[in-house]
Amino acid sequence: MKDHFERHKQAWTSEEIQKLHAFAKKGMTLKAIAKALTRSEESVKKRAKSDKLKIAAKR
Repeated sequence: MKDHFERHKQAWTSEEIQKLHAFAKKGMTLKAIAKALTRSEESVKKRAKSDKLKIAAKR
């Protein structure tokens, strides 16, 4: 579990932000987006909230 947060506290790149917006538009879940971006769910949730994005609820 140690290597789980290798990206901890790293700034978001513009490419990652674009991907986040695209994934959110597609209706992907928080877990799927976090995995695709190799970021924690908490990190994705915070970024989505600051960008006023809606993340799909688990199905």
